[in-house]
Amino acid sequence: MTTNIKVIGIGDDGKHSLLPIYESWISDSEILVGGERQLAFFPDYDGDKIVIKGALSTLVTSLQQHQESNKVIVVLASGDPLFYGIGRYLATKLDVEIYPYISSIQQAFAKMNESWQDAYVVSVHGRCMKGLAQKINDKKKIAILTDAENTPAKIARYLRSFQINEYRAFVAENLGGENERCQYFELEELENAEFSPLNVVILKQTSQPITYSFGIDDEEFHQRKPEKGLLTKKEIRTLSLSELKLKENSVVWDIGTCTGSVAIEACLIAKEGQVFAIEKNDHDLENCRANMVKFRTDFTIVQGKAPERLDEFPNPDAIFIGGTAGSMADILSVCCHRLNENGRIVLNAVTIENLAQAVELFKENGLETTITLAQVSRSKPILNLTRFDALNPIYIITAKHPKGERT
Repeated sequence: MTTNIKVIGIGDDGKHSLLPIYESWISDSEILVGGERQLAFFPDYDGDKIVIKGALSTLVTSLQQHQESNKVIVVLASGDPLFYGIGRYLATKLDVEIYPYISSIQQAFAKMNESWQDAYVVSVHGRCMKGLAQKINDKKKIAILTDAENTPAKIARYLRSFQINEYRAFVAENLGGENERCQYFELEELENAEFSPLNVVILKQTSQPITYSFGIDDEEFHQRKPEKGLLTKKEIRTLSLSELKLKENSVVWDIGTCTGSVAIEACLIAKEGQVFAIEKNDHDLENCRANMVKFRTDFTIVQGKAPERLDEFPNPDAIFIGGTAGSMADILSVCCHRLNENGRIVLNAVTIENLAQAVELFKENGLETTITLAQVSRSKPILNLTRFDALNPIYIITAKHPKGERT
């Protein structure tokens, strides 16, 4: 069944980018919708024009009314409407037909004479760059959609702040337009360069960085010296993270993050998600921030004593509690009630008193628990022989809503 709303992709060269039949559909339509730049390509249009401004829900309501009155409508969108564009949203709300043009990413790679089927594509258009470091780390080829706030220069400064220097950048401006310009830059050069608001950044890896896989060795972390005991040891960390059952897009809390070791490994798993950490000690916060740079993980870290400031975090899918500093009851009350459906809480306890208290508090808050006692020993050389050195036993307590349901 044919709909009376067509969504047509258009390039920066306006009418020249359209097939003749698309021009005909626009000419025959009664309402033309688009951004100010797209509508300016059609100064002689005879029908009504609607400028896309503000909330898209308002636009949808207006289009629904016109659609019910059988008005013929064309919506103009930049490039491919289904590629980080308005097309996907409209298609979920209205009965539309979509006719794409070449996306800006396609055009940019064509200007480079590079294939792009193996590229990682990410958008910071209208979005915060938080978390970008772990998303792109060690990707060979990256395409970034920018905006007037998140410019190529700002992206370069962000990358270099995490010691991500192994890329050469290609910036393509005003693709298909009269002022088209394409240039290569080293990231250091890019930091102070200026560009048109309409641009795409392509990053191509020129050298192999140091990478870290799951189960980072304890010695790799910046940590308190000589008090190294506050780091969650690798064996306990990997067991605890496996109990959290993290997904690529999980929202994670790390309470009492200290050096940030658990938060950092969580970022490396939940690269498309969000990680939030809280720590009360100044010196530990300094080490945590140094570790964030070293391991190229960009998560939200705040200073405070939980449960203070947890209200600043979105509801989590997973919570790791490495320490409660005497506030276990208050912390668990908040965590149990904020935990998303099918979420998990993992708490590490050293003493049987804390174990008993945690299990009872989880029960009071309607969560069921399982407990693992981890007793780990590491080999240690002694002269020309080898002995085992035991780490402190740790109780790993995992809590979740019964049958995945929230109370």
